[in-house]
Order: sequence, then C-alpha cells, then structure tokens
Amino acid sequence: MATAWELARENGLAGLSLRDLARRLGMAAPSLYSYVDSKADLYDAMYADGWRSVLALGHPEPADDVRTALLNVQRPYVQWALEDPVRYQLLNQRTIPGFEPSAPSYAIAQEAYARSFSSLEPLVELTQGDRDLITAVVAGLLSQQFANDPGGTRWVRLLEDAVDLVVPRLEAKKKPAASARGRHPQ
Repeated sequence: MATAWELARENGLAGLSLRDLARRLGMAAPSLYSYVDSKADLYDAMYADGWRSVLALGHPEPADDVRTALLNVQRPYVQWALEDPVRYQLLNQRTIPGFEPSAPSYAIAQEAYARSFSSLEPLVELTQGDRDLITAVVAGLLSQQFANDPGGTRWVRLLEDAVDLVVPRLEAKKKPAASARGRHPQ
C-alpha cells in the first residue's frame, strides 16, 4: 500500500500503473495479481486505507461551544489533507473515471464522515443540510488551496473565517444545555 501511494504521489493517481507497482516491489507484473485483481481493486484498497488514516486522527476533542467543536474536527482534517493532496484527491474527488469504492471501503468512509460530526451532535440538532454545508465549505477551501496555491496557505488560512460563517446557522439549532435537559418543571 505504501508503495502504491508513493507511485501515485510521483505520477498522479491516473498515472499509477500495476506494472510500475510490480517493478517497484521487485516482482513480475503477473505476481501482483495475487494481491489485487485489477487497477480498480488497487484504487479501492487505497481508498479504504486513506479513510482508515482519517479515522486514525481519532475522535475530536469535546467542546462546550459550537465554534470550538467545529474547529476541533476541521483543523486536524485540513492538516491531514494538506499533508497528502493525492490521498485527499482519491478520497474526496472523482478523478478516476469509473472508479467507485466497494461497499466495505465506502463503509469506512461513512464511519469517518459520521465521526466528523460527533463533536457537534451533543450541542446541535444537525440536519443533513448542515452536514452538507460544513463539508462543502471545508472541501471548497481545500479545492481552492490545491488548485490555486499548492504548498501554500492562502485558502486554508481562512478556515476560522469560514467556520464563523457557519456557526450562526448552527447556534440557531442548539440543543438545550445538558443541565436543563435533566430538570423537570416543579
């Protein structure tokens, strides 16, 4: 897996070839087929591996306020994306024609997606629209960063400003405070 990622970083995702991978691993190309059935299977394994690396970031730090809760998950994710744009690209953009992850690999992605909202769920009644907006804002910053200032910070430095645009929407959906939820009228 590490060698496949290495080659994808060198040649781009579309430039990844099983023949080059086999050569780099010191084996004949046909021998590689005992590990993967096709290039699509290799992409699928890389996809699952990439999402496992997102899960390895761990659970976001809990917070008492919406802004902090949102930043506690988005800062590590943005840093993760910046560390490996090729990995981010495979997981979050449709750059490989015809590639669709298998159900088991996609389940890992869904787990990571759900975890990305876990710090907000105790605080806010999140809708799918809220999740979509947060995802779109962060993905937009990352897309602009990779396309227009690769290796820089022009776009991702705006993360806190972008979060500040979303927070009022989420604040309007705050759950009652935990202490108030446990009280009963007398």
